[in-house]
Amino acid sequence: MHLIITDIRMAHSRVLRLGWWHGLAAMVTFVLLGAGLMWLGLQAVGAPGESGARVPVSWPTPDRLLERQDRAARASIDAMARKVGALQARLMQLESLDERVRGLAGLPVMKWESRPGQGGVLRDERPLSMQEFEGILNDLGAQLDARHDRMVTIESRLVDEQARTRLVPSNLPVTGHPVGSSYGTRIDPINGHAARHTGLDFPAPTGTTITAAAGGVVVTQEFHKEYGNMIEISHGGGLITRYAHASRVFVKKGDLVRQGQKIAAVGSSGRVTGPHLHFEVLKDGVWQNPGDFLFAGRGKAPVRMVAAREHNVEPSQQ
Repeated sequence: MHLIITDIRMAHSRVLRLGWWHGLAAMVTFVLLGAGLMWLGLQAVGAPGESGARVPVSWPTPDRLLERQDRAARASIDAMARKVGALQARLMQLESLDERVRGLAGLPVMKWESRPGQGGVLRDERPLSMQEFEGILNDLGAQLDARHDRMVTIESRLVDEQARTRLVPSNLPVTGHPVGSSYGTRIDPINGHAARHTGLDFPAPTGTTITAAAGGVVVTQEFHKEYGNMIEISHGGGLITRYAHASRVFVKKGDLVRQGQKIAAVGSSGRVTGPHLHFEVLKDGVWQNPGDFLFAGRGKAPVRMVAAREHNVEPSQQ
């Protein structure tokens, strides 16, 4: 191998003779130099990653894979446990609502079985998957919600019915004493003539408690020359009860009273022969037979009431 070396002006030249091993050494040198430059370039550029740093690639070990699966299973179990807890709370609410509804309806409280009887032929047995278990819980929750809504509706209707019942004059205004004069035509105890008696009389000692036959609003509280100390309570729907001849009155006009609330005391004020309560029921200004309300059953209005064609005489005209 010959290598010719000349100066810059090409004036002088020199020939060097190189052996084959010199050429091999030169080639190896150039290859190593290129590889070194390439390695330096890769180190300077680096692999893609944050701030140009190289991101090492590592494969998860079997232990780490099991740990990840265990964490996922625990998360699923925790989610299922939360759903079961929510269902248990809904079930307790449903049991409480059931007791209230049964109480309103007058039914005995039912004892809930912790595990009702079940059974059947076992076929195609297999474990439940988490997805199937979650689906069953969701269906159960939907069924509980639907039943809860139905029970709330029933409770609301029963409460409304009970409220309407309390507005029907079905409570005896005086207890422990028999009825004296009944509703209808009778011999007047003062003048001895036949006369219409527009209510029921409850003879009782002076001071005996008089209670409201139904809930309502006091619309009249006054002294009348014939009725004496008198109270009128409106129960809505044109229904009014009248309490006469009281010795004392414990409510005033505009008061809201409850069924069974003490409103007055038996006396002998007005046109009377002795202490008693005179009790009347009026519907749209027409006298009704109080016995149809008091003895028809608690909260039950009469099937038929006297129509307005029968003229009602005002107290001052009696």
